Order: sequence, then structure tokens, then C-alpha cells
Amino acid sequence: MNIDIITVGNIKENYLTQAINEYLKRLRPYANVNIIEINEYQLSNKASDKEIEQALEKEDQDILAKIKEKSYVISLAIEGKQVTSEALAQKIEDLTIDGYSDITFIIGGSYGMSNELKQKSDMKLSFSKMTFPHQLMRVILLEQVYRSFKILKNEPYHK
Repeated sequence: MNIDIITVGNIKENYLTQAINEYLKRLRPYANVNIIEINEYQLSNKASDKEIEQALEKEDQDILAKIKEKSYVISLAIEGKQVTSEALAQKIEDLTIDGYSDITFIIGGSYGMSNELKQKSDMKLSFSKMTFPHQLMRVILLEQVYRSFKILKNEPYHK
């Protein structure tokens, strides 16, 4: 299984980098996980809706260029479907059974992602109705993917 996590922006905080690296290490026996960072287009604090829309369009182009052709694409979006850890594990297993060897998760930047990009995704996934910083979302996603593999292998961790 190959998992790409396409994310807008980079990590500046050392504690988040350490957590990310720990989960990447834990995931090695289960999947090849690749984090692809896309530049976040910097906007002023008083950016207009049009400026935000233009920045999202540029980020979309960069994201779409990084998605493998036959990858199953899951966008993280607040309005997406909320699932349990067990259901996420089952989804990963179902995708494997359906012949997918590549899964791409997309984490938007400070302004999220455009509706067009969400519509091009195979699935929209929500971890909560709350908003999380995109840097922290990377850690949360990696933890849940790791938990999914532990569940699928019936290995201790998820209880």
C-alpha cells in the first residue's frame, strides 16, 4: 500500500515534526507513506474573498499535479463524512480489496480547499466539526492511519 499525504504548507514546530516522524516510522511495516508539501500562498490578514479564491485555485493546481493517476483521493473537509477508527480501517481494507494500491489524503491550508477540489475527490472525510490547524491535522491523520493498520492486523494499540 502506498499512501500520499498532500498537504499545504510546512511544519515549523519541532514537537509536531517529532510526532510526524514517529508515526512515519511506525507506519513503515504497513505502508509506504509519503508526505508531499505544497507551498501555501501567503495572503494578508485582510485578504478579500477574491484573493482567497485565487490562492486556493493556485494551490489546487499544485495539489492536482501531485495526485497519482489511479489513486483513491480522500480530502479532509469539515463537511465530510465522520467515521470511527474501525470504519476508516475497513475503508482502507476495502480499497485494497477493490484493487487500489495508492491512497491520497489531501489536507488544505489555512483557508481550506476549494469546492472544486473537494468535488474531484473520491471521498470527503471529517475528523470533527471543529477546525484544527493544518499542521496538527497531519499528526492526527498519521495517527489514525497507523491505528487503522493496527486494527486490520488485529494488533494491540487501538483499545
